Amino acid sequence: MAQRGRDRDEEGRARNARPRDGLGRPLPYGSEGVPRAPEGVVREPAETVAEAQRLLDAGRPFHAHEVFEDAWKSGPEAERTLWKGLAQLAVGLTHAARGNARGGARLLGRGAGAVEEWSGQRPYGIDVAGLVGWARELARRVADGGAPVDPVGCAPRLRGPMSG
Repeated sequence: MAQRGRDRDEEGRARNARPRDGLGRPLPYGSEGVPRAPEGVVREPAETVAEAQRLLDAGRPFHAHEVFEDAWKSGPEAERTLWKGLAQLAVGLTHAARGNARGGARLLGRGAGAVEEWSGQRPYGIDVAGLVGWARELARRVADGGAPVDPVGCAPRLRGPMSG
């Protein structure tokens, strides 16, 4: 069987074009996957939060992570820890949903630490204290149980209980 060459974008950079499932796992070429979040999109912070919440609510934390990653890479230097921490929370939930308890707990803890630097603030309406509490509780639960979690049932509310 011939090996397929590396997928590349228009600029020649390596990009995996395989379809992915809702948790970002690569599927075989030709499979039906979920739509991927486009990479490198520059959004206003409120749009980033809204799009990430939509993806989290749909059980697609890996894709929410990509939205946060765009903000972390394109936003102001002073906000990079916030967006990077949010990306770590989303990918921590991804690992927890995939059944990777160790990786999920570690990333949830790391993300909580980064986001916690914003304690006492509500940047872009983000419920920092609520997210930190959610992440630490989920990290404990995942580390104790090890079974995959439901990404929809465990999705955080970025702006608190009334978020959407």
